[in-house]
Amino acid sequence: MRHWSNDASLFSALLDRAAGAMLSSPYRQGCVVRLPRRGRILATGDLHDHTAHLAAVLRLAKLEDSSRNAVVLHELIHPELTADGIDRSYRMLARAAELVLEYPMQVHPLLANHEIAQCMGQAISKGGGDNVAAFDAGLEWAFGDGAEEASDAVRRFIRAMPLAIKADNGLMISHSLPADATFRRFDTRVLERDLHDEDLEYPDGAAYLLTWGRNQSPGLLSALAEEWGVRTFIVGHTHVPGGIERRAPNMVVLNSDTPEGRVVFVDLERDVADAETLVAASIALADQLEPDAGPAAGRGGA
Repeated sequence: MRHWSNDASLFSALLDRAAGAMLSSPYRQGCVVRLPRRGRILATGDLHDHTAHLAAVLRLAKLEDSSRNAVVLHELIHPELTADGIDRSYRMLARAAELVLEYPMQVHPLLANHEIAQCMGQAISKGGGDNVAAFDAGLEWAFGDGAEEASDAVRRFIRAMPLAIKADNGLMISHSLPADATFRRFDTRVLERDLHDEDLEYPDGAAYLLTWGRNQSPGLLSALAEEWGVRTFIVGHTHVPGGIERRAPNMVVLNSDTPEGRVVFVDLERDVADAETLVAASIALADQLEPDAGPAAGRGGA
């Protein structure tokens, strides 16, 4: 039976439908999803093909219970490489695409640095080889002669992802924020417009600088909050002990792909809480796993 898992045309069609849905969402403005004071959203950090943690995230989000429940997903691809050197995280991209279509305006995949690297063919590694080459090998393993068609669809799907979520209650969720060292080269107006190819390019693209940034100073975080009308930022990208950390004065850093991975709900109908309050309210994904999902389980590329 034909299925997107072994048919490049079906895989491509799925990703293209989801890309169209993201771009045509009434919440979409340029490269940003702007959410009203309605419902609640579950914020995650990087997932890196951790399928057990994705399942736990979806159980918590309860998307099927109400259209007012939403979830943010980012850094879906590029797990630590397996023994055969093949990355099969294209399957998590397809799963995200299915969710976008099944729950319109509730599921928000975010643009992240690993997705940009895959889209642009920029070599990147989590310490065990070139993740982009391994992802390409996964497409060849799954689709054979259709790998190029599938790869083109992956690029279109990634290009359709928003750079940030901004909510009317003062919340902003993005993969990261620009670093102090590169801020002078960063276009703060990027959130007001569509993304262009040069925004994804090394070393000065606005999306590149935002998704790669680390070690933001309190002064920079305060300046960005004032510039963008934000009260509290939630980001991923940076590993933190315990899966979550407050960075003064207004940023929460989340990991969702580690054994200590955590997530946090934000009530969109009230002014967003400060970073310290959100950290205290975060939820450990290890407590939400299915009984047979042990500490080593969950990597879809295995």
